[in-house]
Amino acid sequence: MLIPLFIAAVAGYFLGALPFGWLIARKFGINIFEHGSKNPGATNVKRVLGEKFGKTGKRAGNVAFLCDAVKGAVAAGWPMWLLGSSNLLAIESVDGSTAIMTSPDAVPMAITGLVFALVGHSFSCFTRFKGGKGVATSAGGLLVLLPVPAAISLVVWVIVFETSRYVSLASIVAAVALPAAAWLIPGNPLAFAILATVMGVFVIIRHRANIGRLLNGTENKFVKKSANPAAPSSSS
Repeated sequence: MLIPLFIAAVAGYFLGALPFGWLIARKFGINIFEHGSKNPGATNVKRVLGEKFGKTGKRAGNVAFLCDAVKGAVAAGWPMWLLGSSNLLAIESVDGSTAIMTSPDAVPMAITGLVFALVGHSFSCFTRFKGGKGVATSAGGLLVLLPVPAAISLVVWVIVFETSRYVSLASIVAAVALPAAAWLIPGNPLAFAILATVMGVFVIIRHRANIGRLLNGTENKFVKKSANPAAPSSSS
């Protein structure tokens, strides 16, 4: 079992480490580490490029978010897709019942792959171990493993962001909503609910500076087009 887990970890890390935000910004002649919050996550990329290049820059930021989400989806999904056609087994779910899952190797490999994708995204070897905060990568992987809780978390993110205009606050609240939904909705695999909890905590810890600014009233909002641009803050 150690060899499959090692393969999942290595594949997950290097998938996660792909610095799409940095690469996309670089195509616009921008070193994202020198602008805005100096974070290569999709939020900072969208804000910086949007301010400099308008709609084209904002679309590039959306592409960065999508690419980061795909990293997580592939890292978590390939063991399920590759091994999912054989050796079905029953595993424990959060409500004590059983859920039918794929082969014994697939579940721990999927979890390992996603965890290391998050580590790779946050500490990329391609950018001197600097990276984003893991929101998009987490979302992509958990949409594969826990689609309903992840969808609920996404809805929560949208509601909080639209009402507050704080990307960081939306990400933090969504990071709480995800594991809550994973535990409360019957039938979710116990291992995946634990994973959602760990990843939610990780995302919140990565936002600790944003939490301080929110408490102090100094966090910057993602302003609408009609408003004056605000100084950037990171959240991806």
